[in-house]
Amino acid sequence: MVKQEKKKTGYDKYIDWKIFSIPVVLLFALLLMPTPYGMKDVGTEYRIGPKEVVNHITRELFGTGRTDAQQWQLLAAQMMEQNMSMGALSRDRYLKRDLKWAKSYKINADQANFDKARTFIDTQVSDDQFLQLMQNALALRKEGLKYENLSDKDKKDADTGAWHIQVTAAMIVFVVLCFLTECIPLPSVAFCMGLILVATGIYSRKEVAMLYWDDAVWFIMGSLMFAAAFVKTGVDKRVCLMMFKKLAVPSVRWITLVFFIIIAPLAAFISDHALAAMFLPIGMLLYQNSLTKEIPEDPELAKMLMISIAMACNIGGPGAPSGGARNVIMMTYLNDMFGMDIGYFQWMTYCFPLVFISIPITWFMVNARFKPKISSLAPAMHQLEQEIGKMGPWNRQQIGALIIFLVMLFGWLTEKTFFDMGILPVRLGIGVIALAGAVAYLFAGITNWRDYQERVDWGVVWLYAGAIIFGRTLDGTGTAYWLARSFLEALQPLGIDSGLPLLASASGLTAIITNLMADGPAAAAVGPVTLNMAGLAHPGTTYVPFMAMVTAISSSFAYCLIIGTPPNAIVYASGYLGPKDFLRVGLPMWVISQVLLLALVGLYWVFRGFSGLPVF
Repeated sequence: MVKQEKKKTGYDKYIDWKIFSIPVVLLFALLLMPTPYGMKDVGTEYRIGPKEVVNHITRELFGTGRTDAQQWQLLAAQMMEQNMSMGALSRDRYLKRDLKWAKSYKINADQANFDKARTFIDTQVSDDQFLQLMQNALALRKEGLKYENLSDKDKKDADTGAWHIQVTAAMIVFVVLCFLTECIPLPSVAFCMGLILVATGIYSRKEVAMLYWDDAVWFIMGSLMFAAAFVKTGVDKRVCLMMFKKLAVPSVRWITLVFFIIIAPLAAFISDHALAAMFLPIGMLLYQNSLTKEIPEDPELAKMLMISIAMACNIGGPGAPSGGARNVIMMTYLNDMFGMDIGYFQWMTYCFPLVFISIPITWFMVNARFKPKISSLAPAMHQLEQEIGKMGPWNRQQIGALIIFLVMLFGWLTEKTFFDMGILPVRLGIGVIALAGAVAYLFAGITNWRDYQERVDWGVVWLYAGAIIFGRTLDGTGTAYWLARSFLEALQPLGIDSGLPLLASASGLTAIITNLMADGPAAAAVGPVTLNMAGLAHPGTTYVPFMAMVTAISSSFAYCLIIGTPPNAIVYASGYLGPKDFLRVGLPMWVISQVLLLALVGLYWVFRGFSGLPVF
């Protein structure tokens, strides 16, 4: 291994004003243009709809408006409105909600009023009455409210909602262009997002500050810290040698294949965040040990190893419900909206074949798109053996680093389960556990703060903080819903309103939006739209659960942008990748994945059927 000189990265660049002027001009042009009616319509639905629905429900059930309703009556109406927004229109779904559910959606409730509300719906409202009331309320929100018919006060509120959508749409153009052109250092894009959102009034400075420190950001920070501890102690070298020493020919091709074979199936059961953080130091170590005096630098090899880790994490998520929040969200929507259940193992039998098919195809694409000078990593393996030989047996720091990591991994896998079981009094979250592990390394004397300061890419931490703000804004303002509705409405005149063409449209739409925001919020925003269209196109058939699974799977196709998924951001922290490197593999795989998914539906799912439902 040769010692590398510090190379220049995107962080060393200054602003390219000629290119940067383009996204800036487009941002202001989109902000100054007249607000389209479609945005005003969605603004009306998002800002005025909830209170009008609650008012409609209280009048129908209790003969009084929401302002005069008793607290338990208002609670019943608010819970019904929240169920309606999730597509859960049946009385049975309402009765299964508990106080914890209400509070999770910020519905002000106490046990006494909750019990009164539940008892009333249980004893005084029949299933048919409940369903009719919910359907009428849904029609009111989506079709009955017209912007031009609103009062001046409500128009002003709807205009605010429309303005928020317009700002977010303009910000999408600004952010995507900045990422693709790298006209400014990428972490500064995250700060630009915060400045735009505060300056335009979408969030207050306190709200933006809170969003910058989301649990997912804590996880990115903590995971990069524990990676630094692995590198310092040499644990990464021992793990790397254990993984690859049995290879008869440790070529680059075989090692990247091992990455895919190990990481992708695991990503269906273990957080892709964790897997990317675990394998990042291994990928970096392989690259650094492969360099020689003859080849002191091989950027293509570094990019190939890093992209392999990220892509392996991304393609594995759809395999099982535990592979990501998107899967559980769509399973919940399917149950809430249509009363259909998909079991854990049942999901795997439908979706895991796509993971197995994607592994060789993605591996081939990575090897086709990157052409490293170094083809054999045998010297790197030999170098590792020598270095580990000099280390001797496992020492105290290495054992301590590994134990802390295993405890941290156990916490990631169990914290939600333990909280649901009542073993943990509070939900810790994977971010808190990651930071607790980083602090544990300090307390154990394995690392000091200088290690974290020098070895952690703090720019990536801020970059992903910006990604969280971006996604939350798309979701919270209704912009993702506006994009989904506008896209599908534009397709209706083309006759793409049923069958595989509609599935393809829904998949493409979800896959576009998921590259702009986290997969869970993307599925949450698009899911109700695609499932409603499925229910209208082929009601009561296998098409409906198939649409749920297609939406969940396509929300994992975040291959193209750094902000699309945590594994992309984590491998970007290596310093070896630029934004355009993700497109080299991500763009063709985005297209190929769409084709593979539709082929899976048409050649396997359709013939297998679903729980005795008629085929579409």
